[in-house]
Amino acid sequence: MNFPYQFNTIPYPLWRKRWSRFSEQLLTPIWKRTYPYEADANPPESSAQMADILYRFQLLGDMTLTEINEALISSDALIVDARQPITPPALPISDLSHPVRFPAQWETMESVIVSWPVFYPQLWSLHAELVEASAPVADVVVIVPAPLWSNGIWAYLKQRDRLAIHAGRVRFMVCPVDDIWIRDYGPMVAYDRDGERVVIDTIYDHLPKYPQARDDAMPLYWGHYEELPVYRLDLHTEGGNIWSDGAGTFIMTERIFEENTQLSRASLEEYLHQVFDFKKIIYTPRMKYESTGHVDLLLKLADANTVLISDSGTPYTDELSMTAEIFRKATNANNQPYHVLKLPTPPLYRNWFFYPIRRSYTNALTLNGRVLVPVYGVSTDEQALRVYEQAMPDYQIIPIDCKVGANGGGAVHCLTKEIPAKFSS
Repeated sequence: MNFPYQFNTIPYPLWRKRWSRFSEQLLTPIWKRTYPYEADANPPESSAQMADILYRFQLLGDMTLTEINEALISSDALIVDARQPITPPALPISDLSHPVRFPAQWETMESVIVSWPVFYPQLWSLHAELVEASAPVADVVVIVPAPLWSNGIWAYLKQRDRLAIHAGRVRFMVCPVDDIWIRDYGPMVAYDRDGERVVIDTIYDHLPKYPQARDDAMPLYWGHYEELPVYRLDLHTEGGNIWSDGAGTFIMTERIFEENTQLSRASLEEYLHQVFDFKKIIYTPRMKYESTGHVDLLLKLADANTVLISDSGTPYTDELSMTAEIFRKATNANNQPYHVLKLPTPPLYRNWFFYPIRRSYTNALTLNGRVLVPVYGVSTDEQALRVYEQAMPDYQIIPIDCKVGANGGGAVHCLTKEIPAKFSS
């Protein structure tokens, strides 16, 4: 659909905002129909409570409440718990003996993490597609806020019956988080000089009107569970605003300076050089009428010198043409010019008259020979898939239906976080 105004599910925990008493009374009936929001403060503690949520939102089709409860009781979901006390805390960056290398997405990945949209039933099918497309080529870690959600999600995935022999690669991790945008707050895993993995943890405070402390702490919990050292980077930013080619080039939008007003380009790069082994940063403008300001909504690296950039053929996209021009003139850290390919850009629309929604085909995930590409049920989907086939002919191109998820400001890339393999190739 390309209607300029739409009325779609908003995948943010709206009930956590401060509302007037009148507004809350007005909105609560809508929340009850749309979200199992009461389970936020009171997670399900019995199979019966979990079954009620699955039944109420028809997540298991025509299964009866009794059948759902029995499926939950007999669940064989693989569950690990990462909620143990954190000792030691994150290490200061000054403890790094040498800068670390942030790998490219086309390098070998061990796993991919998704944070399941437990409070957004309309997004369960999107996340199921992400799991099903990833499991054949990587382990999948599904983050849940409480143990019984694992059994409910596993029943949902088993009912879809699309994992087949890869079901054993899916495990659930109980870890306290606030929201689903794992790309932005999840662990940034890099390699030290010995090829060992370390976690770089930035400051995540992207949405000041919502609680985010648990999201911000997630890399520490995950790193502690995986027995990896975690270093705290004193920088406000999100994972969606950094692309690395693994060979010395970083790409960011200028939002990095909006979030860190005390830094100039020189001081930012001086600080980053203490942490990462890189040679140059390419900065792009950020899009207007787009809340994240992230680079993964403007472009995607197909390889070290091929960049896919959203086209500027729709209103309010001047920044896209500026970005394309930057890369036509730029070279990467190895002095190679970029081959620029254009992806179509569906027009902007407003959700509930207020939220401007941009849909981007660059918000894709490269994972061990596959590319998971967002599609939106619009006429430009097929064109975008053909561009990917041209740019990445050695990869399997897999479309992922993101028309609902886009209303949260992101798609495939924003909803996933890849973890590199234990040893660099």
